[in-house]
Amino acid sequence: MRESRGGEAYSPTIKQLPAQERPRERLLGYGPGELSAAELLAIVLRTGTESENVTRLAERLLAKYGGLAGLDRASVAELCRERGIGEAKAAQLKAALELGRRLRQELPDEKPQIRSPLDVKNLMLLEMARLEQEHLRVLLLDARNRVIGRPVEVYKGTLNSSQVRVAEIFREAVRQNCAALIVVHNHPSGDPTPSAEDVRVTESIVQAGELLDIEVLDHVVLAGQGHVSLKERRLGFR
Repeated sequence: MRESRGGEAYSPTIKQLPAQERPRERLLGYGPGELSAAELLAIVLRTGTESENVTRLAERLLAKYGGLAGLDRASVAELCRERGIGEAKAAQLKAALELGRRLRQELPDEKPQIRSPLDVKNLMLLEMARLEQEHLRVLLLDARNRVIGRPVEVYKGTLNSSQVRVAEIFREAVRQNCAALIVVHNHPSGDPTPSAEDVRVTESIVQAGELLDIEVLDHVVLAGQGHVSLKERRLGFR
């Protein structure tokens, strides 16, 4: 919590926080999956500034650059111009992001299981949030909702029900005899709110899935650090 000290904004240092609120202690106690992006980033950066603890610094960077994808796009020179970030911290941040990318490449046989729209976001956001156009991709799933292979890209450009070919969405799912699929697309605007056209496209995809006996589990829109599940909002799903 920020306090007033001599009229200046102040945030307690990490050491001044209760142990249960410190990012590193929380990771050791609960595991990395329970930490926010800001807390994980704070562990990478390690220290803040005199007026801003490292968690506040991480929150500021994520807000300014629009999340991890924005930080990934930023150059080292850009990051070094930020208060509290020098060459060493910029290098640490870039190294951590690159390690995450390489880990995914080294584990092609790992099959993430999708249990919720948040799982879709965690799997797809870093890559899709960097895109400057709308891309529609499909996650192919087995009977246990585990992802089969890499996401299949079927469309690029502004989503339009007259241009998106529903047959292309199901082509690979039919070929691989998939039990289900999830449609994912991004909004470069930063607002994940589904448009009326998104809903119309979803309705067409769901109807086709019923005919093909391939369950469409969801259509998830990603933008910035946010996501929206059309199924949760009952948009396009009966």
